[in-house]
Amino acid sequence: HVQKKKKNSKEVCGYPISIFFIVVNEFCERFSYYGMRAVLVLYFKFFLRWDDDLSTSIYHTFVALCYLTPILGAIVADSWLGKFKTIIYLSIVYAIGQVAMAVSAIHDITDTDRDGTPDNMIFHVVMSMVGLFLIALGTGGIKPCVAAFGGDQFGDHQEKQRRTFFSVFYLCINGGSLLSTIITPILRAQECGIYSQQKCYSLAFGVPAALMVVALVVFIAGSGMYYKAEPQGNIMLDVSKCIGFAIKNRYRHRSKQFPKRKHWMDWAEEKYDKLLIAQIKMVLKVLFLYIPLPVFWTLFDQKGSRWTLQATTMDGNFGLLVIQPDQMQTVNPILILTLVPIMDSVVYPLIKKCGLNFTPLKRMTVGMVMAAIAFFCAAVVQLQIDKTLPVFPSSSESQLKILNMDSNPVTVGDLFQKLCAKVALIFHNSSDESTPVHYFNLQVKNHHPVSQDVSLTKQMRHTLLIPSMIISLILQLFRFINGLATAVNVSSPAVDFGLIQPLNYTTYSLVQYGKTTFTLRSGSQSCEFSKEFGYGSSYAFFIPSTLVFGPTCQESITVIEEIKPNSVHMALQIPQYFFITAGEVMFSVTGLEFSYSQAPSNMKAVLQAGWLLTVAIGNFIVLIVAEAWAEYVLFASLLIAMCVLFSIMAYFYTYIDPTEIEAQFKTMTNEDDEKHKNGEIQMLKKGSQENCSQL
Repeated sequence: HVQKKKKNSKEVCGYPISIFFIVVNEFCERFSYYGMRAVLVLYFKFFLRWDDDLSTSIYHTFVALCYLTPILGAIVADSWLGKFKTIIYLSIVYAIGQVAMAVSAIHDITDTDRDGTPDNMIFHVVMSMVGLFLIALGTGGIKPCVAAFGGDQFGDHQEKQRRTFFSVFYLCINGGSLLSTIITPILRAQECGIYSQQKCYSLAFGVPAALMVVALVVFIAGSGMYYKAEPQGNIMLDVSKCIGFAIKNRYRHRSKQFPKRKHWMDWAEEKYDKLLIAQIKMVLKVLFLYIPLPVFWTLFDQKGSRWTLQATTMDGNFGLLVIQPDQMQTVNPILILTLVPIMDSVVYPLIKKCGLNFTPLKRMTVGMVMAAIAFFCAAVVQLQIDKTLPVFPSSSESQLKILNMDSNPVTVGDLFQKLCAKVALIFHNSSDESTPVHYFNLQVKNHHPVSQDVSLTKQMRHTLLIPSMIISLILQLFRFINGLATAVNVSSPAVDFGLIQPLNYTTYSLVQYGKTTFTLRSGSQSCEFSKEFGYGSSYAFFIPSTLVFGPTCQESITVIEEIKPNSVHMALQIPQYFFITAGEVMFSVTGLEFSYSQAPSNMKAVLQAGWLLTVAIGNFIVLIVAEAWAEYVLFASLLIAMCVLFSIMAYFYTYIDPTEIEAQFKTMTNEDDEKHKNGEIQMLKKGSQENCSQL
């Protein structure tokens, strides 16, 4: 009846028309997921203002949840709702989560003073955490259902089409990933807002949310064309019950008076079928081999967190193209689409021709080594970056920059022997006090000495302005400093600083990478000042009291470079992306194939759940360590250690053919049934003879 129903479904070029809805749904869903995930760690750092460690920790907690919830989705689909309803309901949850993320990134909602910074950060944090939880529940829940639901649409006469479908399905995953990691960082880099213009994280999350709604609508549109299999019961529950009974029964018979059994799972024979026990033994044998594997995912998934944060401290100017830090992740799907066919058609056949037996477990071992090499490369890049980064105060230090706005040189007591005009100095304080106070004696040429107390807070960078005639001392971060006796309006196409009062300053503002032209106006007079901004740079522009509006405006303004532009190029990340992707192709693709081939026919989903569980555990491991380049070396060393352990375990692993083992047990079962039947016949014959003799 099922096959008849499938054959009667509409077909296009031999394919059920229903699978086209599923393919479009998968493309939109993967675009939504990877697009949101591409900018997530930057959203944590620059919108929610979290530090690198907390941003990384929450990112990997989210990814881990995305790989834990597939087990829940599989149980719900197989034993309760069925695949179709599970996909529908969890997709709605998924879409709500994406919308919540987009809303959480709208800074104007709580920006009551309209300064561009949210005033109630708790609202944004709560909304984003709720959104991420719903997304993890949705994307993880439908993960094991969509591909299997697509496979259900094919009949036995469409085996070739089914294989093609899975190839196209995998292509949609990588296509959605590639496009989203290109597009969403561009959207994030735009500026939007009602009252103030800020980086547009709401748009970067809003477009994936819209794509998820489209995915849901497309999937529902094909409802009348789908073959919807009824829930058949979940094998994972049966496996869990059988294992639980074996452990419980073994504990009950732990006394020495009970004879030992060959395998601890044999203690389940009193209640469960021998074939099921044999199948579980095969699964456990592979799961034991999975123990070292989470460390690979610990390294692999950091390309979306640590490597993206690393890229924010690098130069993304590639000449004709300017790459955003989160766009570097596109190197991974591009290399996947390139390396998979090269490996399958060139590398593996060449290794085979050389007479080497490059088994799946050996491929996975080499893949782990490749990932470790990638992290050693990342550590080398980080060492180069660290050389160019500014020195920030430690937990026991403060930093003080002193800028002289007066035309005369200034001597600051005994603290500094010499202070030149317009030069920034850094002062380190190692006092144990929380807010140490330092007493300054200022001696200005042609003026009387002036005393001033300045409070320096630990781990903070401070700027001390010495205005003309020592009118006052100012402790503040700034961008433009007005040294004129009259107010000046400073504006650019991207930002308007408004009117800067005499001997005053602006707040620190962000500008786009590249050249920016500022217009200075005072009454009817105006002039233009241009500056080329590099990645990560920070400047203060001093408008001197001697400024004359006109063509010489550019030369008159003093540029103080507070933080140098990023000088290490993003291209240096390409080798680490190459090695991690080569490792993924050899480890992940081969691991899926190995898991499928070594699993019994009715337990392939169980091993897939175990495989996804290694990804979740790997992301939890990331939460333990978080320290710059040393972290890269530590993770790489940890993976090498796990690689050695895995290679030893693989050496003693014996490949099996689950089909043959299952066939043997089925044959034994049939023989037992036959013997039982023959015994009943003999008993029947004997009984008949006895009845005849009695007659």
